[in-house]
Amino acid sequence: MTDILVIGARTLVGRRLRDLAPDATFTSRRDLAGNSLYLDLEKPTDFRPQRAFSQVIVTAPVWLVSDELLQHLLSLGMRRLVVFSSTSVFTKEVSDEPAEREVVQRLLAGEKTVTDFCAATGVAGTILRPTLIYDEGLDDNVSRIRNLIEKLGFFPVCGPASGLRQPVHACDLATAALQALAAEAAFGKSYNLSGGDTLSYRDMVARVFTATGRKPAVVPLPEGIWRLGFAVLHLIRPGQALKQNLAMAQRMNKDLWFDHAAAMRDFGYAPGPFRPDFTGGI
Repeated sequence: MTDILVIGARTLVGRRLRDLAPDATFTSRRDLAGNSLYLDLEKPTDFRPQRAFSQVIVTAPVWLVSDELLQHLLSLGMRRLVVFSSTSVFTKEVSDEPAEREVVQRLLAGEKTVTDFCAATGVAGTILRPTLIYDEGLDDNVSRIRNLIEKLGFFPVCGPASGLRQPVHACDLATAALQALAAEAAFGKSYNLSGGDTLSYRDMVARVFTATGRKPAVVPLPEGIWRLGFAVLHLIRPGQALKQNLAMAQRMNKDLWFDHAAAMRDFGYAPGPFRPDFTGGI
C-alpha cells in the first residue's frame, strides 16, 4: 500500500485509514508524525512530494477537491481516485433550511468536478456516499447523543422519532475505501454506504444509552414544544440558527434509508451492526 496517498489524515475516515493502511502516505494542513506530508488544498501546486502516487483517497470534504488539485495529482502519477461525499445530497436537497441546501450544492459541485475530470482524463474515479458516520468520542453524531445523555440523564426526541437510520462506523468506511480502490468493478461509479443495521432514530438513541451502561430514557416531545424551545433560545441567543435546529428535530421522523447492495456486489462492502462502544474513550 505504499503507492497510496490519503488526503485528509485528520478526518474520521482518515484516522481509521492510518490504522488500516499504515504504509500509505497521508496529508494534512497540520504536522503529523511519521509518513505524513503537508498539503494546503487551497494551494495544491505547492505540494511537492518526493515520489509519485498512482492511487489517491480523498477523505477531506469533496467540495475542497478542485480541478487544480486533480490536475496536480495527475501530474504526480494519479490513475485511481476514491473520494467521499455524503447521502445528504439526497436527504437535504429540499430542506427548508438554506444553509443545508447550500451544503448539498457544495457536495454536488464537488462530485461534478471529480466526475468531469475523470471523464476527461481517463482516471478511474469512485464516489462513496456514507450515511450517518460515527466513531466513538470523535464524531458529531452518535458521540453528541452520548454527551447529552451524560449531561441530562435522558434524551429528548421529536414525537415518536420513527425515522429510519443506518449509522456506519468510520472503520467500516476506511475498509470500504481500500476495497473500492482495488476493485475494477467500482471504476467510474458512485455508491451509497449505509450501516449494517436499520433502526428508528429512537432505537438508535436507546442503543447509545445501552452503550453508556444506562437504562434508556428517551423522552418524546411534540414538535410544538421544540418550536417553542428553539424560539426562546433564539431570543436568548440571536445568533443561533433557529430553522436549522428545528429541521434537525423534524428529521428525527424522516426515513434516511439507503441500499448498499451495489457496494456489496462490486467490492465486498460489509458494514458491521450498530453497537457503539465508549469504553475505550477518545
